[in-house]
Amino acid sequence: MAKRISSQQARTMRVRSRLRRKSSERPRLSVFRSGKHIYAQVIDDRQGVTVAAASSIEKDLKGQLKTGADKAAAAAVGKLVAERAAEKGVKEVVFDRGGYLYHGRVKALADAAREGGLSF
Repeated sequence: MAKRISSQQARTMRVRSRLRRKSSERPRLSVFRSGKHIYAQVIDDRQGVTVAAASSIEKDLKGQLKTGADKAAAAAVGKLVAERAAEKGVKEVVFDRGGYLYHGRVKALADAAREGGLSF
């Protein structure tokens, strides 16, 4: 019996498969957004490790933000993950939007990561 997947899962798999074909040598900046928070990770798929991560749940960001689910929070997370990736020597990544449309919080995170020094 075939396993049914949701349209969200299909979109996520489609985005990731295209990313793998385009550039397998660069780590990917993966984004997850929930109703209350936003998370970002720089993942090295060749070694299977997370190089850097940031989220709106972290204590140092939580006190500065009004809520974890707006563009300001996404921008703060994007800037923080870019700083942490730069400390580890990562300058170029591919952006994995994870099936989300590239607007709103996802776009704000991407723009802030670019300002923070990541190129994609």
